[in-house]
Amino acid sequence: MMTTIEETLRRTLDFLTLGGPVVSILLLISVISVTLVILKIWQFLAARVGRHRTIERALAHWIAGGQRIALNDLAERRNGAARIVWQAMATVINASPRDSDAISERLRVDATAYLTKLRSGFRALDAIAQISPLVGLFGTVLGMIQAFQKLQEAGNSVDPSLLAGGIWVALLTTAVGLAVAMPTSLLLTWFESRVARESELLERALTVVLNPAPLVRPGQAPEGVSRQEPQGMHVHAA
Repeated sequence: MMTTIEETLRRTLDFLTLGGPVVSILLLISVISVTLVILKIWQFLAARVGRHRTIERALAHWIAGGQRIALNDLAERRNGAARIVWQAMATVINASPRDSDAISERLRVDATAYLTKLRSGFRALDAIAQISPLVGLFGTVLGMIQAFQKLQEAGNSVDPSLLAGGIWVALLTTAVGLAVAMPTSLLLTWFESRVARESELLERALTVVLNPAPLVRPGQAPEGVSRQEPQGMHVHAA
C-alpha cells in the first residue's frame, strides 16, 4: 500500500517538474474547478432542481379549480421552485385583488433571487473554461522558446532529440490546459441548461397562478356560441 502511494507521489512530482510552474498552476485551477462543480451539484441536489412532476400536478389542480388540493401537493416539498409556487398560491388565495400588482412583483423578485443563487459560481467556471487553454498555450510558447534557446546554444552540434524533447514537454502544458477546460465547459453547459428549465417553469407557474382566468382550449367553442358545421356551397345550374 505504501509503495503504491509513494510511487504515485513520485510520478506526480516528476510530472510537475517536467511541466514546470504552468502545469502546477493548471492543476491548482483544476482543483478549484472540481470544488466548484461538487458544490454546485450538492446545491442542485439540495434544491431538487429539475424535479417538476409535483409542481406540474399542482398547476393542473390549480387550473381545474382545486386550489386547496394544489396547496397540499406542494405543502411538504423541499424543492426550491415548489416553495415559491406554494407561496404564490397561498398568497393569491388569502390576498385581495387590489394587491395583485404588489404580490406579482414580490413573487417575481423572490424567483429571481432563487435563480441568481443557482447561477452563483457560473462566472468562475466560465472563466476557468476560457483561461485554462490560454494558460496552457502560454506554457507551450515558453517551452518552445527554451527549446530553441538550447538549440541555438548547441551550435553546430545539433541534437535532434534535444529539440524534440523540448517540443513535447512544451506541448504538455497545452494538453493539460485543454484537459481542464473541456470538462469544465461541458459541466457549465449542463448547469446552465438545468437553471434555464427551472426559470421557464417558474415563469409559467407564476403566470398561471397570478392570472387565474381560464383559457378556451383549442376546439372548444366559447360560451354562448354554438358550433356549426360549415355548410357546403350549392351551385344551381343555369
